[in-house]
Amino acid sequence: MRFKTRTHAGQLLAGALTKILATKYQGMDAVIYALPRGGVPLGYQVASALNMPLDLIIPRKIGHPSNPEYAIGAITETGEIICNEQTIADVDPIWLEQQKEEEIIEAKRRRECYLGDREPSVVTGKLAILVDDGIATGLTMRAAIRDVKTRHPDKIIVAIPVMPEETAKMLATEVDEVIALLIDSNYQGSVGSYYQYFHQLCDDEVIRLINQLDSDNRPKPS
Repeated sequence: MRFKTRTHAGQLLAGALTKILATKYQGMDAVIYALPRGGVPLGYQVASALNMPLDLIIPRKIGHPSNPEYAIGAITETGEIICNEQTIADVDPIWLEQQKEEEIIEAKRRRECYLGDREPSVVTGKLAILVDDGIATGLTMRAAIRDVKTRHPDKIIVAIPVMPEETAKMLATEVDEVIALLIDSNYQGSVGSYYQYFHQLCDDEVIRLINQLDSDNRPKPS
């Protein structure tokens, strides 16, 4: 299974969520949390289709010093780290502390850039739905889960187009439900492998989608 674009994957994910919410979570207020940048086009589609507020959770991946694309950990905006303990033990602790600081600074930059002084959505006692464009190791999503739990939702759903089978099993122990369009037992190694078109989003695209959703939801003059 391949997705045409993130927009296409978001539309399919919205359809899957609509069915689940109607049967298992009927009547619950919910907040959609997208992980930027890649998760925002999907979050936009899901929030639009379900008529729910869109907010951001901004964990940051920590890549291996010799291969930045290989995640050895992820950190929340508040500095809590989720990591591969064996791999982390092999890296220079001074380098690791520097990376943690750099990623926290970048997370804060993104929040200010994307949301400005907007107040965070209140999710206490509600359903939190975490959305991204795909998952590989699951470390970044686990950091997002850890972050959203501090906001005291009643239940948490992870909604993803594609992820490895082992990652899906791991995440299922940390949230109330994992919804995936494809759980691959022979994962192809990268999220982009499952998309026909998978470009690197820029800040302006994220801001445009957030502003567009605000505009769509703004009451029309009578």
